[in-house]
Amino acid sequence: MSALPASTLLAAAAQFGTPLYVYQADTIRAQYQKLTTAFSAHPTRFFYACKALTNVAILKVLLAEGAGLDCVSINEVKLGLHVGFAPENILFTPNSVAFEELVEAKDLGVNLNIDNLSLLERFGATFGGSYPVCVRLNPHIEAGGNYKISTGHIDSKFGISIHQLRHLERVVKGTGLHVRGLHMHTGSEIKDLSVFLRVLDVIFEAARRFPNLDFLDLGSGFKVPYKPGDPETDVNGLGQQVAAAFKEFEHEYGRPLEAWFEPGKYLVSESGYLLVEVSTVKHTTATVFAGVNSGFNHLIRPMMYEAYHYISNLSNPKGPERLYTVVGNICETDTFAWDRLLPEIHEGDILAFHNAGAYGFEMSSSFNSRLRPAEVLLDGEQPPRLIRRRQTFEDLLAGQL
Repeated sequence: MSALPASTLLAAAAQFGTPLYVYQADTIRAQYQKLTTAFSAHPTRFFYACKALTNVAILKVLLAEGAGLDCVSINEVKLGLHVGFAPENILFTPNSVAFEELVEAKDLGVNLNIDNLSLLERFGATFGGSYPVCVRLNPHIEAGGNYKISTGHIDSKFGISIHQLRHLERVVKGTGLHVRGLHMHTGSEIKDLSVFLRVLDVIFEAARRFPNLDFLDLGSGFKVPYKPGDPETDVNGLGQQVAAAFKEFEHEYGRPLEAWFEPGKYLVSESGYLLVEVSTVKHTTATVFAGVNSGFNHLIRPMMYEAYHYISNLSNPKGPERLYTVVGNICETDTFAWDRLLPEIHEGDILAFHNAGAYGFEMSSSFNSRLRPAEVLLDGEQPPRLIRRRQTFEDLLAGQL
């Protein structure tokens, strides 16, 4: 786990107030470089899954590193183009969208990844082979640490079932579609390399049916550690095995294929912190609550996915450890951590939630009419930079008639 000094985070909280999201650009760069190094033995492209964090300042960091962009909505596509990503470096991977959204993305010139037979058939009937596409397949492989973040199981809404390949072939043949890529993504939090290798076997088998492919997209799912001692995906080992597998398959396939990946959480999770202030310390007959000036309106992952976030007491890091249940100020159950052993907490202390760079601010809301926090970027020796101002009461009224 990476960690910024407590003094740096406390200074940011003092300057910008809390709740506050803080991101470290150097950590994002290091994670991207770790991936490019690990997969350097075979032509590989990385498209940042920007649904994890779409702040344009973060997108610019990854653009400068040479990353592509994976988008799941037409507005994410437009954000990418606004920042400066070239259309050919943007991959549009939506699901359950209207046909018109695919057409709009096509008109913008980006790579299309279609995961629905009816939309694929309509696209082929409308445009034939004039605009090449990628097809997302469901490998029926359950992966990841939580069923809610697994996308490759049989009940998933994502992708075209591998058992529908004959139907897919008929659509392609009947409409003249040009399929230049196949895509599979099984879920997040994958620490077992065998999952990726099983996906490779499945996608290679499917690729044999499509002779003019340029790339195979394995999605992502690289695991990051959420607490000291937590396992993470061995990307170096995976890179070596992927390179060897591609080399062997290409000999049979008869043409080179790029490997594509779409890391999101892996690139930005460890870069981010959510800083909150302790408003109340409440003793009950059952526990001691540390109530903070935030809630699941700012960080929903613990409540939605039972996700673990390491919490540090920046104000009293060496205090005697005691058990606390850390909760928010939302009028719902919004528990961040049950019975967590933390250095003694006092009202006014600043706590930091680690690994908050992915799906933190991005999934935030104004529930209970509470305001979204500000976002700050730390970049090398430069002074902390505000990259999103704190929401205001006037923002809550904006758009209401």
